[in-house]
Amino acid sequence: MKPAEAILRLEVLPASRLSRLAGDGQSSVLGGACFSRPALPLDAGDLPFLAVDMSLPAGEEAICEVWHSAEPLQSGRHGPIRYRQSETLLFGSVSLDEVARDARSPLQATTEAAYASIFELLEARGYHALRFWNYFPAINQESHHKERYRQFNIGRQDAFLAHGRSVIGNVPAACALGSAGGGLQIAFLAARTNVISVENPRQVSAYHYPSQYGPRSPTFSRAGLVKLGGRDMLFISGTASIVGHQTLHDGDVAAQTRECLHNIAAIVAEAKRQAPDADFRLDALAYKVYVRHPEDMATVRREMAQIIGGLVSAIFLQADVCRADLLVEIEASGGHAIGPGLTGI
Repeated sequence: MKPAEAILRLEVLPASRLSRLAGDGQSSVLGGACFSRPALPLDAGDLPFLAVDMSLPAGEEAICEVWHSAEPLQSGRHGPIRYRQSETLLFGSVSLDEVARDARSPLQATTEAAYASIFELLEARGYHALRFWNYFPAINQESHHKERYRQFNIGRQDAFLAHGRSVIGNVPAACALGSAGGGLQIAFLAARTNVISVENPRQVSAYHYPSQYGPRSPTFSRAGLVKLGGRDMLFISGTASIVGHQTLHDGDVAAQTRECLHNIAAIVAEAKRQAPDADFRLDALAYKVYVRHPEDMATVRREMAQIIGGLVSAIFLQADVCRADLLVEIEASGGHAIGPGLTGI
């Protein structure tokens, strides 16, 4: 076996093929997420998969992002969480309806409950959180006297604090996007080895944002760096057109896309400073691109192709971004194997 290449692999495939994976003994599948509008019921067996209500570019069929591991795997349940684990990695997913529990908003309370369950699982199994993907509808809308993204941030941070976890410094990479429907959906990847947080020298760390962005700062790092199977891997959080803590290029999706990529380049450079032997390059990353307005997708593709060059692996989705003035958000990962199915820009 060649663990440097095989311990973790990302594949993208049509949702119609997911049931075939589930029926093949689930030999290598850790878990993942499927995207369609509306969300499709998934025939995934015990596999931890999200079914996210999110539009793809016109004419594209429903797709699934699938993480594979070469190590032996076993499935489990912990409360509302489905998970798959190996000796090195654990992938989990949880989907919850927003339920009012007390005076807190339903989203805040549900977020805290979801993260509490996740932390209980990771603590019991001995894994460190590496990367979170968060999806919920109406992310920019106001309810209960607060924007829903701010409600989410309060609930997430309360769970971190309740479980004795730091909310600054070495915190996991993450993204939070607005889906078209459904409840709160969270997928997460964790590792038994220590995870190093990477920050962007061009940006204020999200956990140090000033109070104008909400009563609680977002609890995530710009990226997570980890060595798995002798290979450095990088998981870059959702990255937007923010320098310092301010949004730049209001209303200009092309300029915002360029700024996103400048930020990703800065994160890659910082990761390589911390892991000098790693071969992280913009043209070797796998990207997931969230665009607020469908009509802007062609512009975003063009800007990415011009800056990155070559045939770049990318998924494009239509989604609301965490700030109402942001038109595009880009996440990326690298160092793991990238399987067939990811389309080029």
